[in-house]
Amino acid sequence: MKHQTPIVTVSLLVLSIFSWGSVFPVSKLVLGQMTENSLVVWRFSIAALCLVICLLVKRQHWPRLSIKQYAWLLLLSIAGVGGFNLLLFTGVKHTAATNGALVMALSPLVTALMVAALSRKWLSRTQALSLAIGLSGVLLVITNGSWQALAQFQFNQGDLTIIAAMLLWSVYTTASQKVAGWLPLLPFTLVSMLAGDAFILAFNATQGDIHPVTELLSLPLQGIMAVIYIGVFGTVVGYVFFLNAVQRLGSATAALFFNLIPVCAALTAVIMGQNVTAVQVGGMAIVLCGLMLPQLLKLLRPGTAVQPCQS
Repeated sequence: MKHQTPIVTVSLLVLSIFSWGSVFPVSKLVLGQMTENSLVVWRFSIAALCLVICLLVKRQHWPRLSIKQYAWLLLLSIAGVGGFNLLLFTGVKHTAATNGALVMALSPLVTALMVAALSRKWLSRTQALSLAIGLSGVLLVITNGSWQALAQFQFNQGDLTIIAAMLLWSVYTTASQKVAGWLPLLPFTLVSMLAGDAFILAFNATQGDIHPVTELLSLPLQGIMAVIYIGVFGTVVGYVFFLNAVQRLGSATAALFFNLIPVCAALTAVIMGQNVTAVQVGGMAIVLCGLMLPQLLKLLRPGTAVQPCQS
């Protein structure tokens, strides 16, 4: 991925977001017969195996890192991968799906604010407007056009847990851009998967009633294929292409595409034979308009070439 045009970067980023969005309907095939903790273990284990194979095929040498760099990398990976997934799934157990989706929809905004604070440069009007439009489209899809759902929104313990998960993901996204300066993409992703997997396995050991191997072997063939899909496409493709975009476009710009996850989940539902409402289609259109706004404005400016946004 050394020589890559902005169009290719954005295309891979959209593929990443689609891979993540598709996990939601695909996981429904599995979670009725497997615990969410076991699914996360297999998700990261399969992803780590794929990344090890990729590194061996490419014969990519492992970079020399200092103890401080390893400590920082492990801390970031445990928090942004293991901690994020654990808090997210724990929060979903104790709150409505709508509440959880509403909270996670704030991630692009929080990431943009983190980047702005670190760079000591406030968001431009275009960035703020793009975020607002994208968020409104996400809210439209999640609430199914019933804005009363927002008025009745109340925080509970599950919501607060998902807020913590969302903050960890925003920190991981923001810090990933800094790691790119001293660690290549594939090794960084592999460490993230291994650290996240180790964290979830350690947590599972304290529960005592979670058996990933037994649960996997008891699944029908369709369920096993779904687990493999989540590990390969929903994890390897998702993380690698997303981190690639973070390195090339900036964390704030890459995070904007996070708004497309509900859209991609709906599209996957259509492919799987589920219905999509007119409200969902309208929300998708609004989200796409929000994402395209910065580039559209640049096209309208005479003599301005379209360049990738930088955070």
